Amino acid sequence: MVTVRLGKTGITVNKNGFGALPIQRTEKEEAVRLLHKAFDGGIDFYDTARMYTDSEEKLGAAFSDRRRRVTISSKTGAATAEGFWKDLETTLRNLKTDYLDLYQFHNPAFCPKPDDDSGIYDAALEAKKKGMILHIGITNHRLNVAQEAIDSGLYETLQFPFCYLSGEAEFQLLEGCRRQDMGFLSMKALSGGLITNAAAAYAFQAQYPETLPLWGIQRERELDEFLSFVNNPPVMNEEFSAVIEKDRSELLGDFCRGCGYCMPCSAGIEINNCARMSLLLRRAPSAGYLTPEWQEKMKKIEECVHCGACKKKCPYGLDTPELLKKNYEDYKAILAGKAF
Repeated sequence: MVTVRLGKTGITVNKNGFGALPIQRTEKEEAVRLLHKAFDGGIDFYDTARMYTDSEEKLGAAFSDRRRRVTISSKTGAATAEGFWKDLETTLRNLKTDYLDLYQFHNPAFCPKPDDDSGIYDAALEAKKKGMILHIGITNHRLNVAQEAIDSGLYETLQFPFCYLSGEAEFQLLEGCRRQDMGFLSMKALSGGLITNAAAAYAFQAQYPETLPLWGIQRERELDEFLSFVNNPPVMNEEFSAVIEKDRSELLGDFCRGCGYCMPCSAGIEINNCARMSLLLRRAPSAGYLTPEWQEKMKKIEECVHCGACKKKCPYGLDTPELLKKNYEDYKAILAGKAF
């Protein structure tokens, strides 16, 4: 069993983190069953957030009777101290616990610091003194905010997108965390579904002993694959190297990562999927994306009012309206029986 130490927190867990965003789409009884199976299989780190609707409640139902045997991380998107305390109290109540192992600021547009106008870092320090949270972390999709968080020395962990499609800038963040002895949590370890070979994705992460990949799990077949990595962790070999090289040649560049921070759309467009539909059709079984339901979702692109809000909110600086347009044209070509 391979473990990872989350930097100066001293937390050591199995190198398979359970990303609990997807279980908000699973019925409670089934979610609890999956969480118990994950725990019994050796997964001991669970990442959720106040923003993930009822995900926290499902973790609370699953782990209240074994709380000290699991490590739980949650997040707040609060922009004020008052909002911070409200979120924290709700989270603790949902999780049926009196403390969080790790509490993270959820993708803030700035790097919270002591005595700033928001007051949220000071609130986190107070919560830590009270034992309500044990460690303070930050998540982000913005390179500049992540780098500032590393340089500040204020944070014990960073959660950032990191996978084998990552570029030099992401590797520099990882190196910065290594220097500061910060834990590094790899979100989007499968690049929002664009990476379809989970074993290759794990083998990549295994090359970096300080990373904790967070696998978004919703279905039992997904969980079974990640559980197989607990006792039989994939290691880099020629086959995985070839998969990675092929994927990087096809996917590197300006593409939608599906993070969803452009949402909601005033025209009702499901941007985080529609803006990467061409890649999804290439990377996954296409039938599921060609249903009447998906055709209606893609057709909503015609109602784009070109307000530019999605483009302004994209943490990767993408021209989102142009991506939507291109993906819609590709989609219509597929429906018409034409190749890309």
